[in-house]
Amino acid sequence: MDFDLYPDLAAAGSLTAALEHLAAELGVDLTVVPHEGGPPVTAAIASSVPGRKPLSIYIGEDSRSFMISGWGQGIELITGATSDLADVVRAGVAWGEGRSLRALQADLPFLHSSERAEAHERGPAAVVELQWRKMREEAVEAPDFPGFGALVEAAHAEPRLRQLYVYSSHGTLGFSSSTGFPFRNEVAIAPSHNGGPYRVMKHPHANAIGETATAEDAIALAVSHVPTGLGPAVAGSAERDE
Repeated sequence: MDFDLYPDLAAAGSLTAALEHLAAELGVDLTVVPHEGGPPVTAAIASSVPGRKPLSIYIGEDSRSFMISGWGQGIELITGATSDLADVVRAGVAWGEGRSLRALQADLPFLHSSERAEAHERGPAAVVELQWRKMREEAVEAPDFPGFGALVEAAHAEPRLRQLYVYSSHGTLGFSSSTGFPFRNEVAIAPSHNGGPYRVMKHPHANAIGETATAEDAIALAVSHVPTGLGPAVAGSAERDE
């Protein structure tokens, strides 16, 4: 740590101690915990809101900067950077209280959230809908990869797959029963490339369950391997502590 950039952290002995001291000065309640596996120049601010992980704080090396990242149910909900440690305390308080993403950004303009994060606040169905729209737009923008476009459209036409969270890994479509990372993979399909077959797998890059000549046949095979009674994708991830 550069003591010239962070005299307050040097005086306190760690980022955690500096945050606690400043919170006491500002008269706000803040529960600061050491960042899991992190050095004294990282910290996390706990949240009492279900579904929100502690707000992670990191310091910059070349200039004074406190970088913030807030995750919930496998999605990065908020991110930003500031040189003012008081801003970090205010962000931690608001995060811990469960303030909405728009409210966080309105009160603390250095914070930012993605379209996916804001969809998450509306519920998993909104995240799934957004992701399908982006995937179809991606397919349209790849006219030189017709196998990918055919696969995306065939998958979107199938209700049992359309209700799942879809993502792409090197062109292979993965279908998850959760909207957050790490995904709960149910099935995956690799598109036809240069006249080759479509390949159905348990998850991207796994061994093939089977191969087909058309996107429609690949969809039918994939659906046959989706658990019976599986409903729409839910918020969360494959992590068990969510």
